[in-house]
Amino acid sequence: MKNKIILIVIIFLMACFNIGYTYSLAPLQIKNILFSNISSKKIKIEKDITVENYFQFLDSIVTKHDSLTPYKLTEHLLVRANQWIINRLKNTDYYVMKEKDSFVYNQKKMIILRKGDKLIVPNSKLANKILSSFKNTKIDVNIPEFKLRIFENSKELFKFPIRVGRDEKKYLKMAGRVLDLKTKTGKGKIVKYERFPDFYNPASGHRYYVTKRDDNKVTKLPQIPFIETEINGLRYGQLIHPTTNPNTLGKAYSNGCIGSKEGHAWIIYYYAPINTKITIRYDLRVKDSVNGNTISLKDIYGYNKKK
Repeated sequence: MKNKIILIVIIFLMACFNIGYTYSLAPLQIKNILFSNISSKKIKIEKDITVENYFQFLDSIVTKHDSLTPYKLTEHLLVRANQWIINRLKNTDYYVMKEKDSFVYNQKKMIILRKGDKLIVPNSKLANKILSSFKNTKIDVNIPEFKLRIFENSKELFKFPIRVGRDEKKYLKMAGRVLDLKTKTGKGKIVKYERFPDFYNPASGHRYYVTKRDDNKVTKLPQIPFIETEINGLRYGQLIHPTTNPNTLGKAYSNGCIGSKEGHAWIIYYYAPINTKITIRYDLRVKDSVNGNTISLKDIYGYNKKK
């Protein structure tokens, strides 16, 4: 009712002051006025949505409502306006479910959006706040510390344990050559996502569909986005993605990619839209988060020995 009253008042003022699209207010400006004053729109979920259908469903919502908003509605914007979705996705982590005495063989069959849930399509005020947050967000990775941090301006929002590339050179069939597997340092940005990743062994080129967990149980591979980075203007194929074996976190273990817990990967994805800035560094002296003392880290790549 309140929204209808606001609309009537705007139309009345336009009539009184002879305001037309041609002279003063364009359609987009009217949209901005309406969306900044009205409450965020709520969409009721009509049926259960599983992980395997989650992205298609969100895409349909974005497509339907984007033309009705004065800003560009995106999946990231929609989900950040509905933080509870990130919490649900985070809790699909195999090891989180294990702590709840629940064995999950196929994460794709888990329900994320339940019938009766309500999604908010943000009004302009909330959307602009989230867009400003995106603009001021950056990812910081310190390789020898095995940590990935997410900052908004100077405020640390998250700090996650990670694994990084091994200190070795190896022939990878998928690359067709010998590669240095160390994680590359530098500055850059997020350039691409793969929301439906296929899983291959880079060394053999063999595709696989199941994974052996740290508890020796076998499950299907989860559906969690992979994030591609561009560092120093180059795309090395250096991804940020989840590992199904968190025992490897805190180690130089991968083929160059940055690995995180499954639940953390969802948070990184939704806090790092395309063009989010990223710094990957190799700092051996860091501040202890407990007492603030400077500590020296292990030189895992032996860079100091080479100087």
